[in-house]
Amino acid sequence: MAQDDKTRQDTVLYEQRGRAAWITLNNPDSRNALSADMVEQLTAGVKRANADDEARVIVLTGEGTAFCAGADLKKSGRMGETEGSRNPFIDLMMHIRDGDKPVICAVNGAAFGGGLGLVAACDITLAVDTARFSFSEVRIGVIPAMISVVVLPKLGEHNTMRLFLTGERFDAARALEYGLLHRVVAADDLENEVQKEIDAVAKGGPVAIREAKKLVRTVARLDEDAAFAYAEERIAELFASPEAAEGMAAFAEKRDPAWVADSNDD
Repeated sequence: MAQDDKTRQDTVLYEQRGRAAWITLNNPDSRNALSADMVEQLTAGVKRANADDEARVIVLTGEGTAFCAGADLKKSGRMGETEGSRNPFIDLMMHIRDGDKPVICAVNGAAFGGGLGLVAACDITLAVDTARFSFSEVRIGVIPAMISVVVLPKLGEHNTMRLFLTGERFDAARALEYGLLHRVVAADDLENEVQKEIDAVAKGGPVAIREAKKLVRTVARLDEDAAFAYAEERIAELFASPEAAEGMAAFAEKRDPAWVADSNDD
């Protein structure tokens, strides 16, 4: 494996830690608010990690006391406007949601507005117990339009409606109850608990992990007949794959499959 790589790109940090690429929103003075530059750098980081065979998992987190305060209104007050192409923030959410690698969101603090869009786009979400959340857009006269696409599947129409209409703040326990988070942990335990999630994912075959993420995202958008047809096609192909052959041989021989053994050697 290549040596750990840590580079600073203005408002985003990219660091390879073992089998995970950690991407950190790094503008704590603005509570990691989403400027156009930050969105561009985050997108580049996610694309880089998705293209890197050494990165089995992507971790998205923030520096300081906040995860992300939403759009930087001082620099991106016209965030909803585009110039004839899809909004860059939509591209960022789609690279997170639909990329090959699982993305773990390590919510280190408050997440508002567009920051909650990042949380909802991720595959596995952990937050510190002191984190606070809000879809606060209506309180400044706009709506959480772009993030609604990734938020609705997580929260459902019932909870989303009230939270979008009121803009009220809610805590991590309530976010867990709503389905926005998988786990709530103490702040001092966040990195250790994220590492446990990384280790759990790394036990799966790289191709199987990619296809499992794609399966969830795809089946959720299909009608039942199309979903069964897609599932049947994918499982037939994977059962015939070299990775499945290695996994089943390892099971029969009571040993770790090659991808786990390789990870343990790092």
